[in-house]
Amino acid sequence: MTVHIDTRDPLLARVLGRTRSLFADDIAANAARLASAIAGRRLLVVGAAGSIGAAFVNEIAARAPAALHLVDIDENGLVELVRDLRSDPRPPPSDFRTIIADFAGTEFARFAADHAPYDVFANFSALKHVRAERDVYSLLRMVEVNVAALDRCLARAAAHGFTRVFSVSTDKSVRPASLMGATKNLMEKALFSREGAFVATSARFANVAFSAGSLLEGFENRLAKGQPLSAPNDVRRYFISHEEAAQLCLLACFLGRDREVFFPKLAAPDHLIGFPDIASLLLAERGLEPLPCASEEEARSLAPPPGRWPCHFSPSDTSGEKPEEEFFRHDDVLDLESFRAAGVVREGIVPRRTIDSFLAAIQAIRAGAVWRKENVVAAICAAVPELDHVERGHDLDQKM
Repeated sequence: MTVHIDTRDPLLARVLGRTRSLFADDIAANAARLASAIAGRRLLVVGAAGSIGAAFVNEIAARAPAALHLVDIDENGLVELVRDLRSDPRPPPSDFRTIIADFAGTEFARFAADHAPYDVFANFSALKHVRAERDVYSLLRMVEVNVAALDRCLARAAAHGFTRVFSVSTDKSVRPASLMGATKNLMEKALFSREGAFVATSARFANVAFSAGSLLEGFENRLAKGQPLSAPNDVRRYFISHEEAAQLCLLACFLGRDREVFFPKLAAPDHLIGFPDIASLLLAERGLEPLPCASEEEARSLAPPPGRWPCHFSPSDTSGEKPEEEFFRHDDVLDLESFRAAGVVREGIVPRRTIDSFLAAIQAIRAGAVWRKENVVAAICAAVPELDHVERGHDLDQKM
């Protein structure tokens, strides 16, 4: 169990503003409950090799499950995860399996059917980048992975023996500004639309610092490649570590009650940080200072003097960006007392017709002779009335 931010990475501690895990006290206070909820259970984890999925798997593997079956489409990521688990003094259970499969594909469905029953199903599979909504093909893939695949899996929950189901969400699902956030909003709706079938829980968390594909990891990659840094200067985000994300999911998955969504108790302005500030911290770690550039062209072509690094920070002008994220709505039913660092939202039952109508509309679009992004957007807007999406005609793939 990780209670301290990795002291080998002082930069991470500075980005987060703490050296101790946000959830250390909650994990310690509930150690016996977590051990009892996991020991002897059969667990199926999808998206197991991703940044948060792998951290979650490391948490549960140490708590003696009877079976641990891991699924991911990332072959190399699974290999590295297995190496980590096999190198730990506490080995994985004897019934330990990994498969390389797409959560939305037939191979996963067949594997789950062949190896059921499972007590707990945890889903970390997702398309999580706002840039993936740039075209109709990527957007339909996002809907398939984030919503449809989960809904098909949950329809077979009884046959698979699921008594608990956890599916990870995001702060971007609350009053979403992006289509990606709206698909995670729909994921929550699908999760909470099967009353009485199983205990369903989720977690909305902040950006995971230096996770795979994140802008912060991108900063490190750009420095390694000798490239300038670029980011919006008017967007602030909450950040947590991989271990903190896994621990929040651990609490939600095994201790949450039906239709509860866990979130970190982070609040503005103390825990919000802008990307230029993080870039400055990262550069300072390397003995460098930012060299502000007025344009991407200048940043790319400039030969900086010793000790300086070209950076272009500009106002956000792409579709789907939100200045600050939210973990809950103003009228949500909240529990802020049960856990020290985790808040809980109690969601209502979602009518099945909401999900059924949306997926039928998507299926009709897929069956059409011509795929149009505006038709997919209309279907999403109809299913997520709180979506406040502005199409600016400019996406992240068009920026440095």
